[in-house]
Amino acid sequence: MLDIRWIRDHPVEFDRALASRGMDPLSDRLIALDEARRGAIQRLQDAQQRRNTSSKAIGKAKGSGDEAEAQRLMAEVADLKAQIQQGEEAERAADAEIQAILAATPNVPFDDVPVGADEAANVEVRRDGTPLAPDFEPKEHYELGEALGMMDFETAAKLAGSRFVILKGQLARLERALGQFMLDMHVSEHGYTEVQPPLLVRDPALFGTAQLPKFAEDQFATTDGRWLIPTAEVPLTNLVRESLVDEAELPFRVTALTPCFRSEAGSAGRDTRGMLRQHQFNKVELVSVTTPEQALEEHERMTSCAETVLRRLGLHYRLITLCTGDMGFSARKTYDIEVWLPGQGAYREISSCSVCGDFQARRMDARYRPAEGGSTRFVHTLNGSGVAVGRALIAIMETYQQADGSIAVPDALRPYMGGIDTIQTA
Repeated sequence: MLDIRWIRDHPVEFDRALASRGMDPLSDRLIALDEARRGAIQRLQDAQQRRNTSSKAIGKAKGSGDEAEAQRLMAEVADLKAQIQQGEEAERAADAEIQAILAATPNVPFDDVPVGADEAANVEVRRDGTPLAPDFEPKEHYELGEALGMMDFETAAKLAGSRFVILKGQLARLERALGQFMLDMHVSEHGYTEVQPPLLVRDPALFGTAQLPKFAEDQFATTDGRWLIPTAEVPLTNLVRESLVDEAELPFRVTALTPCFRSEAGSAGRDTRGMLRQHQFNKVELVSVTTPEQALEEHERMTSCAETVLRRLGLHYRLITLCTGDMGFSARKTYDIEVWLPGQGAYREISSCSVCGDFQARRMDARYRPAEGGSTRFVHTLNGSGVAVGRALIAIMETYQQADGSIAVPDALRPYMGGIDTIQTA
């Protein structure tokens, strides 16, 4: 959530940022509401002071036997009480409207983020590795998986509907191996602390990371007022909600391997074949909590951690800086890592690493105590995929496929596969 004081002091910059995200200006409306709120507060304080003064005078009037003056003062106090009540209601109404607008307003992009309406304006930063060039026509992952008898969409649809899959045998083990490999790397080599968080959260947690209120339709709600997590970013980032940490504890880095659940409300007709866009999938999430001064360096570090996963697996990818129109709601800057899928002949997102400034911290009331003393400050938050397990499985299947339909197991995963070096039918 943005700071209304910053908006009041930087209206042009604020409206320019909204325009870069394809939104209409909001500064005039928010500043007018803030002026109304501040005016209501001032009138409320004036009325409270006058009521206190008149209340004290009532006793003096009665003590001197001036009953008429006492009655007049009592009537004045009653009138001021009604004014105070009206003032409190006006303040609450203005504040509620401000908060509702701010809750639905995206973060302000950094100045170096490319401006554009959609993915066409994204900017490629670099590529790593070389795309596979097999001497046969590569197949897509679902063709390979179904031919092996280890990927079943039909039965999954009977059980749960579309956008679900059942993995079997060696493919199920490979998917499990991928998650464990990533988690072990981030803990043992990259300094993240492993967490097993709840998969169900309440409204405040989703509000804190800005999935609510704007993106409620993208979530799965339970019947008891909870939500299935769309990403472990939600519980991991909320570990610091309503807390005050010492600067010495930052950066605070955590990771988790969890199922994720998304309704994919806006993706009708997109990626309907295969595992690319599922309602349920596994992902290794990376979350960092930092001081403002640490955040940009941490963003580069987090992105490098995700890239290392792909390098170890021998997967070709490219790094993209998302433009303002393609960037997530909470982000000030986002790198997407897009892995090459030989079967599709295309790059597809496998990780997204974002720096959010204090946007989420304000929603969570997460602060730190500076080492040099002084007032507490909001922490800065970052999140990234380290990486999406299902999409890594897709990339390995398509990258390591053999002409006979079998799939070679990357060296990095063989210790997790009990020595199996090839996935094939029995």
